[in-house]
Amino acid sequence: MAFEESQELDQLHFLVIPLGSPGHYIPTIDLAKLLAQHGVRVTIVTTPVNAIRFGSILDQAIQSGLPISFLEFQFPYMKFGIPEGCESIDDLPDTGLAHGLFLAHSSLQQKVEEYIEKLNPRPNCIVSGTYLLWTDETAKKFQIPRIVFDGMNCFTQMCNHVLHVSKVYESVNGSESFLLPGLPDRIELTRAQLSFIFNSGSKDVKSFSEKLQLFESEAFGIVINSFQELEQEYSDAYQKVRKGKAWCIGPLSLCQKDASEKVQRGNRSSIDRNECIMWLDSQEKESVIYACLGSISRIEPAQLIELALALESSKKPFVWVVRAGHKTEKIEKWIDEEGFEERTKDRALLIRGWAPQLLVLSHRAIGGFLTHCGWNSALEGICAGIPMVTWPQFAEQFYNEKLLVQVLGIGVSVGAQKVVHWGEEEKSGVIVKSEALRKAIEMVMEDGKESEDRRKRAKEHGKMASDAIEEGGSSHWNMARLIQDIRNQSSTKTSS
Repeated sequence: MAFEESQELDQLHFLVIPLGSPGHYIPTIDLAKLLAQHGVRVTIVTTPVNAIRFGSILDQAIQSGLPISFLEFQFPYMKFGIPEGCESIDDLPDTGLAHGLFLAHSSLQQKVEEYIEKLNPRPNCIVSGTYLLWTDETAKKFQIPRIVFDGMNCFTQMCNHVLHVSKVYESVNGSESFLLPGLPDRIELTRAQLSFIFNSGSKDVKSFSEKLQLFESEAFGIVINSFQELEQEYSDAYQKVRKGKAWCIGPLSLCQKDASEKVQRGNRSSIDRNECIMWLDSQEKESVIYACLGSISRIEPAQLIELALALESSKKPFVWVVRAGHKTEKIEKWIDEEGFEERTKDRALLIRGWAPQLLVLSHRAIGGFLTHCGWNSALEGICAGIPMVTWPQFAEQFYNEKLLVQVLGIGVSVGAQKVVHWGEEEKSGVIVKSEALRKAIEMVMEDGKESEDRRKRAKEHGKMASDAIEEGGSSHWNMARLIQDIRNQSSTKTSS
């Protein structure tokens, strides 16, 4: 009993605060599970709808004895003009409400601090999502080391670092390409492909970007959802930038091993699991292209029609996740009136809403993944060992495309040339025509040496991903190093 008590006293306690967006929330929940599997007590700060939507995947883990709990606060809908039940950015009926949602999540600071105030001992670490700038203030107030988790990879972190330091983008126009200096590979981008932090032109965004840089520089360290072997040179370079306080502990999605967990991850699936598996089982090995453009996709119906026509003309079986935000009805009307679903019924599975992506990608029938290059999706494709058709939309997705196509050699670009900022899709119209989409799909799915080499590389990366998280793997070791670094920091604080 004495040993158990001393072990409990010695147990580290991490307070985990996710950002209210599925692309951030989902891997943060995975991270919480992984920390608990390594013996850390984890408390996740959440709100009622998000606790059910994102947290229910942990029910089984908690029942099995993993030390995870939820600190649930009521969400202040009325105060910030948010419709009731909308606690994540993809739930919002209008992108104009995004700022209010962000402020509503930030307003939880006082309640979090009241919780910490009552705790003795205090948490050993705060893990907070990027953009939650208030957690810097809270961590300083209680003298708790803070780790930033933003779900990007080392390649993207290094691109951002070089852009901030060199400011090379400032002297070029929107469509002129420029070289990112000092990177291991020759990476060229245009200003039109940079994330909103570099190309919005807004003073408010510039001010926020400066605060964000300070926020990250003052953190104890940064957790990276990637693995060293995938991007070794960029991992080494970023370690130097962060003075050793950057830990590649991914791919986080691989901590969800059970099929029921894969279906449940992120949201309740919009399709019956058995129906989905039965359809995939009926297809030949590596014959199906899976097309999904992200959880907060709001692509214009006219552009989605180009995708639909490309999928149809490719003559390949396909799974298409149909999603267009508040304009979903328009694309559904086209599908119905044009008879698209009827025409393709023998070789198509259309999923409306949320897809069980991990389950689909891990099926032997999938031969290619048409993706928006959000890092969660890209990494899930890498884990599944599948080559990708890359169609970046916004944020850091053009950087991820460079990693997939140029550095790793496992992707084929559709040729998108500029960022379509989230919420500004109406201004963009059709960026990529169906012919370009079809060609990229065919390049990934066809036979031939180039395609076979790409597929072989993809499978090798998938194997590396699995090895990284196993005991003795680089990510497993980095998680142990992260925990030890926090333990050392806590011991130093206690002794002083």
